Amino acid sequence: MSSRNKNKINEVKLELFEQLKEEHVFWSYSPESLSVAKLNDDQLITLTMRYLDLDDIKKLFSIFSYNKIKSAWRRILVPEGEYLYTLNRFFAWYYFKAKRPDAYLKSLQTRYLNTLIQ
Repeated sequence: MSSRNKNKINEVKLELFEQLKEEHVFWSYSPESLSVAKLNDDQLITLTMRYLDLDDIKKLFSIFSYNKIKSAWRRILVPEGEYLYTLNRFFAWYYFKAKRPDAYLKSLQTRYLNTLIQ
């Protein structure tokens, strides 16, 4: 990866991080403890999907692979079940092209719950 690509990625990450701060996502953290470097990619992805708008989510797809975004969504947001159901239903349909978003979410949530039982 060229340094130009790394700079672009870091620019977008910083931009998303600043927008998350403007939305007061990190309200429980002291300002001096916050930095984009301390936020891992999965956290940045899921916080952006949860709190920012479609244009910002589109930026995620410019710096991360489809599979990385989908994986973070499946592992972190989908298990929240009913709390984020409408949002996850939209993501399943719009971004991840689920033909039957309700059934798709149900299967992902069931799979997640089964891992907890084992």
